[in-house]
Amino acid sequence: MTKANSTATIQFFRGVDEISVPEIRLTRSRDGKTGQAFFIFESPEALSKESMTDIKGMLLIDEEGELVTRDVNARFVNGEPSALEATYSWKSESDFERFMRFAKRYAKSHGMGYTDKS
Repeated sequence: MTKANSTATIQFFRGVDEISVPEIRLTRSRDGKTGQAFFIFESPEALSKESMTDIKGMLLIDEEGELVTRDVNARFVNGEPSALEATYSWKSESDFERFMRFAKRYAKSHGMGYTDKS
């Protein structure tokens, strides 16, 4: 468990907040119990670090603690890294509710909005 934060942050390196704000898309199963959040970071700060190969996952950190995914991939254009794509999956309604609490805190602290396209 990480210490409580007053805002929600995303990190690829523990202790280093990613300042690039991602595009986030959600999918859910018909019964709503399982689903995924897809994150796309165009030109994130994590790619400018010399230790890009040290990215082992993505941390979603807020006042409740942290959510972790290891499903992170770099997108390359002309042999150069241009974006990071990450997927966070949940397997229960309570996991989804926890993710949404993080997402709402992250959106609020980064001036983002939420659009339901259903």
